[in-house]
Amino acid sequence: MKFPAPLTEARLVRRYKRFLADVVLADGTERTVSVPNTGSMLGLTAPGSRVLLSKWNNPQRKYPYMLEIVEADGTLVGINTGLPNRLAAEAIRAGLVGDLGSYPVMKPEQRYGERSRIDFLLEHPERPPVYVEVKNVHFMREKGLAEFPDTVTDRGARHLDELAAMRAAGARAVMIYVVQRGDCSRFRLCSDLDTTYAAAFARARGAGVEAFVLGCQISADAITPDRLIDMEFQDKP
Repeated sequence: MKFPAPLTEARLVRRYKRFLADVVLADGTERTVSVPNTGSMLGLTAPGSRVLLSKWNNPQRKYPYMLEIVEADGTLVGINTGLPNRLAAEAIRAGLVGDLGSYPVMKPEQRYGERSRIDFLLEHPERPPVYVEVKNVHFMREKGLAEFPDTVTDRGARHLDELAAMRAAGARAVMIYVVQRGDCSRFRLCSDLDTTYAAAFARARGAGVEAFVLGCQISADAITPDRLIDMEFQDKP
């Protein structure tokens, strides 16, 4: 996925209210920018961090600039949680995620379960449907090890239980974790930060839900899914 226009470099002053940050542009101008990530962004909000911004040429937007990438731990990290679905779709079509690319129909944002929308519903005339849920990953505490989640996510645990229900009903169900940083070769769940999510994953895995971890290369020009990352399974949270 290429960015439609060159990103603007800045330095982070502070992030606040989850969806806002103050930055200083290269010319010294101070700006408030939108942050397309409502999570904790743990480890990615140090004042003075180099950041890259996209710009919207829309006079109706209150904040023309939007935070896309943070430099942390010596690497570029994508923080925009609106991008993983696009990256997952790109990877599926490229044949990077098991046999999912062989399904001719991919429907985004389909209602399922009790009160959720599945990120993708894949269909094939001769196979059961595939329910695909996508999660964004950018947290790293140990060098080379990506982790999810970086905070408690009741919604994420519910999604896992609903995937398990789809599997029990005869469909395939798949979790795709999209790691928006290029310095990780392993992945595991943060069972110490969210025991409920880890337990839900164990239930889902036991029910036959599949899991893939998608690695990406990040640059100022593009975010490119290019490989699968090994997942360290934990049967108990």
